[in-house]
Amino acid sequence: MQSGAVEAVQWLLGTGMQLPFTTEQFFGVFRDYNTALYPAQFLLFGLAVMAIVLVVVPRRWSGVGISGILAVLWAWLGIAYHLCFFTAINPLAYGFAALSLAGSFAFLWQGVIRRKLDFRMTRGTHTVIGIVLVIYALAIYPAWSVYSGHTYPELPTFGLPCPTTLFTLGLLAFLVRPYPRGTLVVPVLWASIGGQAAFLLGVPQDAGLLVAGVIGLVLMMEANKSSRHDQEGAW
Repeated sequence: MQSGAVEAVQWLLGTGMQLPFTTEQFFGVFRDYNTALYPAQFLLFGLAVMAIVLVVVPRRWSGVGISGILAVLWAWLGIAYHLCFFTAINPLAYGFAALSLAGSFAFLWQGVIRRKLDFRMTRGTHTVIGIVLVIYALAIYPAWSVYSGHTYPELPTFGLPCPTTLFTLGLLAFLVRPYPRGTLVVPVLWASIGGQAAFLLGVPQDAGLLVAGVIGLVLMMEANKSSRHDQEGAW
């Protein structure tokens, strides 16, 4: 990893040239979060399952439902994690909270109020990518975390930044074009931050965020494109 990239991520996660917290403190925040908010993790996971069902078995209101779930997840991330816990060790958590709430508002505005987001599972590369990212977020990520030695309650459970970002980008891979690219901005930004932090904080499973971030950038470039194949539901 080039020193410039390391310094940039250190600035984003902390202040100056050093992180304002240790790896032990970082996972200690996960422990405090999981202990204090149990069993909310199961409710959040249940919302993820509901979103998947709405993609697999679409209804007229599926886009609104999925968007609403994503809005709740990102609002929870900003308030329940960043504001209530991460601020204890990192003052920039206030900025991360604002970023997460902006992401929540984007899903609420574009998907629930304007109804501009439609999700569909079809034959094609995008669907394969979406399935892989969702499985990675909900199954592979926690399994890898345990294998790496981060067991519960220090386990980064679903509802925390990195697995939530992976899951979100997985769902966004199912978007039907054309769609507003603004909903991708916050997940892509966090994928960049979290992915690089994998090397600084010893969380190798977060490296998957770098790949997810690239996928998110591609989705942003494709946002306003449409074709006959898109209208037929085949990407």
